[in-house]
Amino acid sequence: MRYPYRSWEWMSPGGFPGLQHRWRVALRAAVGSTPMHSRLRILFERYYQKDSCFTMPTSDIPNIDDFTPIVQKHFRIEEVTWGDSRQNFLVRYRGELIRDSAEAYDALSAELKKYKTTVLFREQDGQHIILLVKGLIEPQPSNPWINLGLFLATLLSMLYVGAANVFEGTSAEFYGNILANLASGFPYAGSLLAILLAHEFGHYLAGRYHKIAVTLPYFIPLPLLGGFGTLGAAIRLKEPPKNKRVLLDIGIAGPLAGLVVAIPIVLVGLSNSELGTLPDVAILEGNSILYLVAKYITLGEWLPMPVSFDGVHPFLYWAKYLITGLPVPIGGQDVLLSPMAWAGWAGLLVTAINLIPTGQLDGGHTLYSLIGDKVSKSRPYILTLLLLMGLMYSGWWLWALLIYFLGRNHAEPYDQITPLDSNRKVMAVFTLIIFILVFIPVPLRMIGIAGAGF
Repeated sequence: MRYPYRSWEWMSPGGFPGLQHRWRVALRAAVGSTPMHSRLRILFERYYQKDSCFTMPTSDIPNIDDFTPIVQKHFRIEEVTWGDSRQNFLVRYRGELIRDSAEAYDALSAELKKYKTTVLFREQDGQHIILLVKGLIEPQPSNPWINLGLFLATLLSMLYVGAANVFEGTSAEFYGNILANLASGFPYAGSLLAILLAHEFGHYLAGRYHKIAVTLPYFIPLPLLGGFGTLGAAIRLKEPPKNKRVLLDIGIAGPLAGLVVAIPIVLVGLSNSELGTLPDVAILEGNSILYLVAKYITLGEWLPMPVSFDGVHPFLYWAKYLITGLPVPIGGQDVLLSPMAWAGWAGLLVTAINLIPTGQLDGGHTLYSLIGDKVSKSRPYILTLLLLMGLMYSGWWLWALLIYFLGRNHAEPYDQITPLDSNRKVMAVFTLIIFILVFIPVPLRMIGIAGAGF
C-alpha cells in the first residue's frame, strides 16, 4: 500500500547523421529527473576548442588519394565525394561492403588510426556509405574524488530521508539526536543505493568490457523530506559506442542489473511489511504487473483489495485499476510498505522510466538498436500516449515535455550499418517486454490530501 504520509515534494540534424555536428554527439540513458534518473552520455569535444581532444596535426594528413586503396580492401566503391570545410568530412564513399560490416569497421578504423582519421559507417536509401572525418576522440581523465564526494553526500541524504520517514517523535527530538537517528535510515538507504549502484555499474562494466572510456557514476543528492533522497546518478561515456551491438549491451546492462537487485529487495521488503486497512488520507503507490504479482507471491492477495468489486469481474477491475489507479479502494486492505519495500518499489519505478522506448532513454537505445532509424516514427505515438496518461498522473506531462525537447535524436554509433545479431535481438525484445511488466501508469495517488492534484 502506501508509505506513511509525509509532505511530498516532487520535483538528427539533417544530412548525414553525426556529420553536421560531429564534435557534439550525445548518448543519454535517461533525461531529466522526477523522481530520479540514470544518465548515460557521450560527448564529442568541440572540434575548434583550444583544449579539444578531437585534433589532428597537419603533418599527419596523408595524400587524400591514399585513402581509396585502403577503403577498397573492404568496400566496393561506386561514388567518391571529396569533402570541404562546410561538409565537415575528408571524403565520402558510396557503394557496398564486401565483407562483414563489423569486421570491416574494425579493420578499416585500425588502418586509418595512424592518420588520426575517424571512420563512420552510414546507410542511406539502402546504400552503404563510408565517411572519413579528420581527427580522433582522445578521452581525457576525470576526477574520481568528485564521484566519491557526491556518493557520500547522496548516502547521507538518503539516510536522512529514510530516517525521517520512520521517526515517530517530534522534529526537535529527531534533530536533537540526528546522528543516532540516521542509523534507522539504513534499511531504506542501503536498499535503494544497492539498486542504483547495480544500475550504474551495469552501464559502467558493459562500457569497460567493450573498451569504451566511461566515468564512474555521479550521484545526485536531494535531501528533501518526502522525496527519495536522490535524483539518481549519471555516467558519462567519453566516446561513442562502436556499433548498435555495443550500444545495446551498454544500454540494457543498467536496467537489467538494477532489476536483478530490485526484485529480491521488493520481495523481502514486502514479506516484512504489514497488512492494514487503507485510510481516507494516504499516499498510494502505483502498480505494475510485476509489482502486483510480487505482492501476491509474498502476501497471498491481490492488493490493494477493495471492499467490493461492485459486480465488476475481478479481471476487468484489476485491468482498469492497473491503468488508471481507480477506483481508489478506501477501506479495503493493502500493505503498509516497510522502508525496504518502499526502496524496492522506487527501484522498479526507476527501471520503468529508463526503459521508456524513445529518445535518449535506455529503452530508446534498445529500440533504436533493434529497428534503426525507424525508431523516429514511434516517437509521436509515445509522446501522445504520455500526454494521455498525464490525465491520470500529471508527472507524465513533464516527461513528455522533456522527451519532446531533449529526446529528439537517438544515439550515434560510429558504425550504424552493423545490425544486431540474433542473440542480441532476443535480448532487445526481452528488455522491451520487461518494460511492459514494470511500467507503472500511475506512480502515485494522493488520497484526501489537499492540493495534491492527483
